[in-house]
Amino acid sequence: MNAIQRLGIGLAALGRPAYINVGRADELPPDRSVEEMRQATWNVLDAAYAAGIRWMDAARSYGRSEEFLGGWLTARAPEGVTVSSKWGYTYVGDWKTDAPVHEVKEHGLDRYRTQYAETLAFLNGHLSVYQVHSLTEESPLFQDVRLQVALAEAAADGVRVGFSTSGPRQADTIRRAMELEVSGQRLFRTVQSTWNILETSAGEALREAREAGLHVLLKEVLANGRLAVRPPMAALTLASGKGVRPDALALAAALSRPWADTVLMGAVSPAQLEANLAVTEVDLSDDEMEVLSGLSVPPDRYWAERSALPWT
Repeated sequence: MNAIQRLGIGLAALGRPAYINVGRADELPPDRSVEEMRQATWNVLDAAYAAGIRWMDAARSYGRSEEFLGGWLTARAPEGVTVSSKWGYTYVGDWKTDAPVHEVKEHGLDRYRTQYAETLAFLNGHLSVYQVHSLTEESPLFQDVRLQVALAEAAADGVRVGFSTSGPRQADTIRRAMELEVSGQRLFRTVQSTWNILETSAGEALREAREAGLHVLLKEVLANGRLAVRPPMAALTLASGKGVRPDALALAAALSRPWADTVLMGAVSPAQLEANLAVTEVDLSDDEMEVLSGLSVPPDRYWAERSALPWT
């Protein structure tokens, strides 16, 4: 499978007017109205599909991302796409960039049933993968057998059930989630986790998940834009030497992980996407990967810095 076939486009930064991605503001419409953000989303999806990208990722909490994606799918009728989405957070930002709270988390049976129905309605029969959004070891899902059974029933609709992870204990969550079974069958078939050259702590657990047969997706491979806008000097030097921008280098590092099936990009404009796609021109040697491996920071530090990023 070539690099393009392993790339996907995520809509976290396009489906709502505010998000924590660095370097996003100048690429978006100045007013960020619903219609302007819809058009911006369609522009990126058009460019991604034309480039050969076939995985699109949304979530109930990404504002109107499912609505925008569903409209694009209906209008364009693309072939061969895989559509993933997530439940567990509700968008409550009321389309305001300065909302005091943008999303609220709840991993309960009623929330799942409500959001699954909403997702199916928006995505018009295109849903392929449905994931628990930001599962952690503290999630009530691990004790809620009725919720586990309800999730397993989605397989009857032809939907693969998965989970995403966040936080400094991603590896522990991945390993625990892999053990969940319903009627003797493993519950989860996909896992979507944060991995980038700064935050590598989930790598070994993701390798184990891949060996166990789960489809592994990597998210936030640009560290919410930080690796594109203000990368470590060593990464900037390597990228410059290869004639690419640091975002392409960071994506190449993610694609170099043999256990990564799909690497998600978060571009918010065709221009950003084009810069990202320069990853197809990047080959990393073992020595270069060794240099990048030295840039990782302790998970607690990484997630504290991430949580301090402003919603803008």
